[in-house]
Amino acid sequence: MDGSTGTAPLWWDGRSPSPAPTSDAELPLRADVVVVGGGFTGLWTAYYLLRADPSLEVLVLESEHVGFGASGRNGGWVSALWPVGADTVAARHGREATLSLLAALRDTVDEVGRVDADEQLGGGFVKGGTVALARTAAQEARARAAAAHGAAWGDGTTWLGPQEARERLDSPGVLGATFNPHCARVQPRDLVDGLGAAVRRLGARVVEGVRVARAGDGVVVLADGRRLSARAVVLATEGWTPHLPGHERALVPVYSLMVATEPLPAATWERIGLAQREVFTDHGHLVIYGQRTVEDRIAFGGRGAPYHLGSGIRPEFDHEEAVFASLRRTLTDLLPAVRGMRFTHAWGGPLGIPRDWNPTVLWDPVTRTGRAGGYVGDGVAATNLAGRTLADLVLGRTSALTALPWVGHRSPSWEPEPLRWLGVNAGLQAARLADAEETRTGRASRIAPLLSRLTGGH
Repeated sequence: MDGSTGTAPLWWDGRSPSPAPTSDAELPLRADVVVVGGGFTGLWTAYYLLRADPSLEVLVLESEHVGFGASGRNGGWVSALWPVGADTVAARHGREATLSLLAALRDTVDEVGRVDADEQLGGGFVKGGTVALARTAAQEARARAAAAHGAAWGDGTTWLGPQEARERLDSPGVLGATFNPHCARVQPRDLVDGLGAAVRRLGARVVEGVRVARAGDGVVVLADGRRLSARAVVLATEGWTPHLPGHERALVPVYSLMVATEPLPAATWERIGLAQREVFTDHGHLVIYGQRTVEDRIAFGGRGAPYHLGSGIRPEFDHEEAVFASLRRTLTDLLPAVRGMRFTHAWGGPLGIPRDWNPTVLWDPVTRTGRAGGYVGDGVAATNLAGRTLADLVLGRTSALTALPWVGHRSPSWEPEPLRWLGVNAGLQAARLADAEETRTGRASRIAPLLSRLTGGH
């Protein structure tokens, strides 16, 4: 097995790595709506604004290129997953509001597929569902509980016995799995590039290579000192949010890393499965995720890279060789059929995590400033829901979307440094130790209660 890999995301192969230089003529000094951030949140917001009112002047500003952040680096799951459990949402907002949120998330998966087809975005959308394997007795207990919980909330999650699980994904020693139909696979960079092109066709200006220093209250100040005015401002900066003044402790950027194999032959796929292009994971504590790509590779990722002091984001943080090696070992252990296949890519990037793991859509009608984010890695679908919701809020429309319980939610601020550095990295280490203990003993980890406290119960 060849461990040498490319340093750019697999999804970026053959795509433009950087924007063309921006001229002053490309940058208007005012717009009806200025969106800061050229990822999924910002582009979906612009898309639905212009679908609702084609006369709007919409300007999208991106410091690098469209899809540079998590939108162009992620695992390509368009899922109805939500990082906060339904019981927790219901305790805060009631059962009916929770059911509305879960239904909206399921509908959003199909909405992304509809737009991908109608606008010919080329995102490689295939709705095959999610297989989550149970590989230890402790994981089996959590998987069965997840299926029972899913039945109680009507989210479509079902339990698969060992034979059914292996028919979906042939992993040795599997004790069973859960299956949820509400997830699709995409090629995320193709989807975000296609969305950017659609937004431009609708009349928005998408300007890349422009860095924003401050935004809000009808004014966007660029790093070079230029000031733009707007009737409304939308912040769509996700993992980079802590680098905006006034938002330093709103989110923490936590890195998730990925590896990819070479394209696998048909005979290997006959052994592995994923015939419906299901995405896959397991019921471990440390998050892992994979998909069968458009090119018949396996793209596989997971958490485990350290959080960097002061919410640091640097290009070199995208690469943690120890984590890449662990991901390759985990994948070959999970799917021995890939043993001997070449790994061709390894990459990473930050995602945004709020203190209570609860994503949010915020809109201040006085300053006419909106923000959405904190998706905790479940954002490919949630960004679409956020974009539709922000469009309604900016336009002053009351709708079923603006009544969803994440609208107006304000997460607590993260602790000041070095407390948050200690806490976040302790949580990552606890997840690793809990998985190792369960693999060794076959029983639920004694560390699990500590892990629950470190992650706010999620």
